Amino acid sequence: MAAVPPGVRLLVSFDRDQWYRALTFVLTFLLYTSFHLSRKPISIVKSELHKNCSSVAELATAASGSGGSGLQPPTLQPVHVDVDCSWKPFDKTNYKQLLGAMDYSFLCAYAIGMYLSGIIGERLPIRLYLTVGMLSSGLFTCLFGLGYVYNIHSLGFYVFVQVANGLVQTTGWPSVVTCISNWFGKGRRGLIMGLWNSHTSVGNILGSLIAGYWVSSNWGLSFIVPGLIIAAMGVVCFLFLIEHPNDLKSLYAATPPDTSPKTKNWSGVNGHTDVCLQYKDNKAQVYSWYEDSVQNRKSYDTELLLPRDSVCVPVQPVVVVRRESEPSPISFMGALRIPGVVEFSLCLLFAKLVSYTFLFWLPLYITKAAHLDAKKAGDLSTLFDVGGIVGGILAGVISDKLGKRASTCAVMLLLAAPTLYGFSMISELGLGPTVGMLLVCGGLVNGPYSLITTAVSADLGTHKSLKGNARALSTVTAIIDGTGSVGAALGPLLAGLLSAGGWDQVFYMLMAADFLALLLLLRLVMKELTSNKPRPISAVELKEH
Repeated sequence: MAAVPPGVRLLVSFDRDQWYRALTFVLTFLLYTSFHLSRKPISIVKSELHKNCSSVAELATAASGSGGSGLQPPTLQPVHVDVDCSWKPFDKTNYKQLLGAMDYSFLCAYAIGMYLSGIIGERLPIRLYLTVGMLSSGLFTCLFGLGYVYNIHSLGFYVFVQVANGLVQTTGWPSVVTCISNWFGKGRRGLIMGLWNSHTSVGNILGSLIAGYWVSSNWGLSFIVPGLIIAAMGVVCFLFLIEHPNDLKSLYAATPPDTSPKTKNWSGVNGHTDVCLQYKDNKAQVYSWYEDSVQNRKSYDTELLLPRDSVCVPVQPVVVVRRESEPSPISFMGALRIPGVVEFSLCLLFAKLVSYTFLFWLPLYITKAAHLDAKKAGDLSTLFDVGGIVGGILAGVISDKLGKRASTCAVMLLLAAPTLYGFSMISELGLGPTVGMLLVCGGLVNGPYSLITTAVSADLGTHKSLKGNARALSTVTAIIDGTGSVGAALGPLLAGLLSAGGWDQVFYMLMAADFLALLLLLRLVMKELTSNKPRPISAVELKEH
């Protein structure tokens, strides 16, 4: 008989629950990867929409400054606008403001919708809620690309598509965080969610590569292809997503019941292993005493194959399951009263402001600073997300080891501000230094953002003050990410306004945002540093293992 291959031995070494955990981890990872994949194209296409417009503006400026001879025919500039700047309405000198307005419309709708999404998500089946959101997001992402196919030049059309897409994309984050938290406990949550949250950067990278492939030839496909991908993943979500381990109970109803912590074993009556059944009028009456010395009497209409005299029979251990009513969803104000929610929400506002400014404006900045075309700038900008993957994982591992989430975020924010200034200086020195600084900036900027939106949100959503009410998780996650999305809306808008006066002003704004995020965490940092418990989560880990 041939030996079993080692790969097969590895596969069968995992039990059923571990396989379902792995399925949930991978599936939710891919689902939210598709969300970010569909958000990235707009930042890549920006440099294509405005590229010829800026060239025409520079040509017109040079012509007007070369003596002002007046020999230039007045009809020459409109001819160049039609030929070289073929995409309206972004052919004006205020194109940065128009592009910033599109970013703001998406992110503002996302921020407003997020507060409602968490509350709605607590009351609907997550699988169906997420599926509808992904299909809708695929539709609106494709609509933006169809604007190129059907030669649509209305700013209102693009703003409407961005607003609608921002609203439906709010279904994603509270849903996937709730699912992953239902399957994974607090032990090593920072590491697990740090690895899992790399879907943000993976989605950004894939979105940049897909959009960059068609940006110069047919930028409509830069949106249509990601739109089809997220819609297809919505179908996969409907077919395979398991919201909670308890949902599998009906599938395996024939298996022996699981003795969870909510069950109590009864080993007899008053310490005796025999019980007397008194037969009377075809009814057997059982007298038993449960915990806390409370006497309960239960009658069963049972046809007993016993003589009519009283009989004492040995009693087998009985599993008594106490039914608990399903907890009601937490209110918005109740979620705000959870310790730490307000501080981390406001901190994320400024941290996400920095992250999303890079997300939407980094390719354009690289185009200007390094003098690269749209595709090369988009490919280079993915290094920021590569650094973000490493930063998110490191933040999770360190916070798990120390048991200090706020302190971990504070240190990374403190280092991020001067690093941003260094990036603004070094990025003009060449490609090599730019690559290194992109990796470092990505790690320090996305590390706190990743930790707060995943492990911190899950910790607060299952805070001890909730007394086991896990239905608060979606609402807490939505509040934290919704507040952060306000910053995500403000960052690109401010970048569009400030960049007109030079990119240095944009970086000053980003550094100030990092310092404000740090200040908002100081109270929690002092509380962690003065705590007598060196590692608060260790007790939970011991309990789980």
